[in-house]
Amino acid sequence: MPPLRRPRTKLLSTSLDAAPAVKRPRRDSLEDEARFLRSWFERPLVTGSVTPSGKMLARTMASYVDPRTPGPVIELGPGTGPVTEALVRRGIEQERLILIEYSPDFCRLLRTRFPRATIVQGDAYDITATVGALIGEKAAATVSSLPLFTKPLEQRLGLLNAAHALMQPGAPFVQFTYAVVPPIPERCDAGTYTASRSNRVWLNLPPARVWAYRRP
Repeated sequence: MPPLRRPRTKLLSTSLDAAPAVKRPRRDSLEDEARFLRSWFERPLVTGSVTPSGKMLARTMASYVDPRTPGPVIELGPGTGPVTEALVRRGIEQERLILIEYSPDFCRLLRTRFPRATIVQGDAYDITATVGALIGEKAAATVSSLPLFTKPLEQRLGLLNAAHALMQPGAPFVQFTYAVVPPIPERCDAGTYTASRSNRVWLNLPPARVWAYRRP
């Protein structure tokens, strides 16, 4: 009589690969949004936004900076650093970055995320007094996330002229806005500059546009 054979049982795979991967939001992103919201509640005219700049907007802003141009890159109001990260990905070494941030909490965070950059806690609108002594050569660009519409036009033009004085001829002053009108007029008798704009970045929330101002 032939020996009895045990019936084969099909083993179920317990591998994690068997289940579809579930994408979870990055904890850093959620924490950054919470930081921005808290900062906005505390100082709405200083923070200017309830959320950090989105990746597409940050990438668009960084695209106006040529990494081959020598000199430091000044960033105004970096917040939690989304535009800073885009500048690094663009090819700007951290050592070239001078970040001016008003919030001491954001400054501590930036020092952790970009330890080789120069972080200055101070008034970005008074850019000459805040970082003028730190710049040994003319800057390659200034990238701003400041809420310019909270300031009068005269002060906005003063910031633009002061930034251009610290930069090489033709270097861009890059600024984003949620508004349909430019944060600094395209033409103004009080300033000598040219202005160009990006397409509206619809993937940002809310949609935004980037303006670049250059002094010939």
